[in-house]
Amino acid sequence: MAYGDPNNPYGQQQPPQGQPGYGYPQQAPQGVPPQQGYPQQPGYPQQPGQPYGAYPQQPGQPYGAYPGGPQGAALIPNAYAGWGSRFIARILDTLIISIVPTILMISSMDFETGERGGLYYVGVLLIFVGMIGFAYLLGTTGQTPGRKAVNIQVLKESTGQPLGFGMAVVRYILDFLNSLPCYLGYLWPAWDAKKQHFTDKICGTVVVRKN
Repeated sequence: MAYGDPNNPYGQQQPPQGQPGYGYPQQAPQGVPPQQGYPQQPGYPQQPGQPYGAYPQQPGQPYGAYPGGPQGAALIPNAYAGWGSRFIARILDTLIISIVPTILMISSMDFETGERGGLYYVGVLLIFVGMIGFAYLLGTTGQTPGRKAVNIQVLKESTGQPLGFGMAVVRYILDFLNSLPCYLGYLWPAWDAKKQHFTDKICGTVVVRKN
């Protein structure tokens, strides 16, 4: 470029036209390293088949739980088991736990004298052992045979995990409260927002559909 160009009175070297920086030298923004953009904000990757905006589901995490928070705190209402499935599960569990003991107890009774034979007490013992076994299954897996058949699970609402053997025993003991008054507690899940009966509310449990 010739000295004394009227378009470049100071003699600065100009880049060819059409290239960035024509006319004025380009400077990187202060505090940003060269050839680096602004830091990417963390986000949650969208999973195939997942509704837009939903949190990614982690392995072993209860349905509807959100990352970074209590696992059971975000159980959504449509995951709660309905009254019908809970009723069917109760009927199945009752039959499993009582049909053989009932036969033994009836066969050993003398209805004329009211005397009870040894098989009667064997039947009572079988019912007790069955209830302990069901409490263990409920506390460790959240399911009994009846609940497993209809694919529902009892979980601690605050953690989204099975409630443990001790609390499962307490839940069985307090089950009589659901019959007071007029079996109202057993009907309560039909209209309750979280589908809980009285014992669920006392023990802090929810019954959900198992994925």
